[in-house]
Amino acid sequence: MADKTLQEIATKMAKLDIALLTTHTSRGQLSSRPMSNNGDVEYDGNSYYFTFEESRTVKDITENQQVNLGLSGPKGLYISIVGKAHLIRQKATMQQHWVPDLEKWFANGLDTPGIVLVRVEATRIKYWQGEEEGELRVK
Repeated sequence: MADKTLQEIATKMAKLDIALLTTHTSRGQLSSRPMSNNGDVEYDGNSYYFTFEESRTVKDITENQQVNLGLSGPKGLYISIVGKAHLIRQKATMQQHWVPDLEKWFANGLDTPGIVLVRVEATRIKYWQGEEEGELRVK
């Protein structure tokens, strides 16, 4: 097992856009959905995704903050991030992660009613690439 630093894992994640965000439902089931980080990939142990206040994602996170992110990339790269999700509604913080491409989902930009930013704070990261695998405890 060849453990990597957070920076080495961040470098591997740099061009990965879509993650499967898995939450726990109120009935104890797991629910996954694709989420785009919109090019916001200067990874420091936190991932950011926009969604709507009335979404299942927000409901699940409100009831249980423990989530998982699954990513895959070129050359057989797979990454699993276990973390704690936080719901952010402060416009100033959302602005830091906003890119114009998001307007296809949020027509009024940050003034779209019910827009919420999800921050996933990693606690453990596992990765696999070919014969190489490793784990990093972040916090």
